[in-house]
Amino acid sequence: MSNKVRHVIGISGGKDSAALALYLHQNYPQMDMEYYFCDTGKELKETYDLIEKLDHELGGNKIQKLEAAHTSHKDPFDHFLSLYRGYLPSSNARWCTKKLKLEPFERFVGDGPVISYVGIRDDEDREGYISRKSNIQSIFPFRRNIWSEDVINLVLRNSNIEQVANHYSQTVDKEKLHRILDVVNTPISEKLAQREKLKSLHNLGIKDFNKVVFDFLKNTAYPIALIDNFSLLEKENGLIRKDIFEILENSTVGVPKYYKEVEFEHNGKKGVYARSRSGCFFCFFQQRIEWVWLYEQHPELFQKAMDYEKEGYNWVEGETLEQLILPERMNKIKEDHIKKLEKRNNNNNSPYLVDILEDAEAEGCAACFI
Repeated sequence: MSNKVRHVIGISGGKDSAALALYLHQNYPQMDMEYYFCDTGKELKETYDLIEKLDHELGGNKIQKLEAAHTSHKDPFDHFLSLYRGYLPSSNARWCTKKLKLEPFERFVGDGPVISYVGIRDDEDREGYISRKSNIQSIFPFRRNIWSEDVINLVLRNSNIEQVANHYSQTVDKEKLHRILDVVNTPISEKLAQREKLKSLHNLGIKDFNKVVFDFLKNTAYPIALIDNFSLLEKENGLIRKDIFEILENSTVGVPKYYKEVEFEHNGKKGVYARSRSGCFFCFFQQRIEWVWLYEQHPELFQKAMDYEKEGYNWVEGETLEQLILPERMNKIKEDHIKKLEKRNNNNNSPYLVDILEDAEAEGCAACFI
């Protein structure tokens, strides 16, 4: 097994992974990055358009297409749907994620040391996909905290306080060291949660913290232990949703068209809807208003999604797509959505505001690679 560390980015076809590829390509060109796209065969045309534009921006022929069951005469999703005897995937049985995304990815990276760069933003409170394979390490360049939760759990473990303190002693000057060691030497307990300890150490210097983590991991089996230098240690700022859109808009790639809000009218009131995710056009994580969007904007794809449904196998919990597009039901979905939009607009000064069409990419199969 080679000790050469590979650097990889999974391109989902969504905004965050595309922006991450551009961000690293523009700011860290010295990284020998590999790009891959797991093709389910059921993506929107806009997704394939984005992949093509991004590949051109990266230099051409850079994004490798991975396809599960590539020897089958069927596309990947239909191949495995047949193997599962028509059992549609759902939030409780995500065989599509496993078979169409995770397994092709893990075959692609093999057993050698790999650093996987994940496009989770600094305004998201989630971890995303962490491989169970010990040779794969996740890094989050958009976050102020670039390290995965398992790394933070290890470094800030109470039993490692002395080791971390020693690393800090070799990293920072004496003037700052005293304040840092006050935090380091305070054990995690009911009085000091790990998250608060991490925040305090970040406030005292993210670069210093990153250097300490990097040095700490040198004596572990993490892939990053095999690297002499790591450019992202110098990064201090996090990137949020508006930054991601700016990166895309300032390139030839642009924002995926399915994010563009479309206006509709219901009972004299106006609302907007859009798609909030990359991934299959029939993704079961879609909100009901997104299914309405699909029906009205891509009726041929909606029909294909309906064709997959059988007795007891629905995309949407509690109703079939045929029931969802009944006029009375669609009107209720639009009415509820407009109420949510109005509530959002009335509370637009709230620090807890989230989009009505939240970044559901975080919940779908693309979550593995965004």
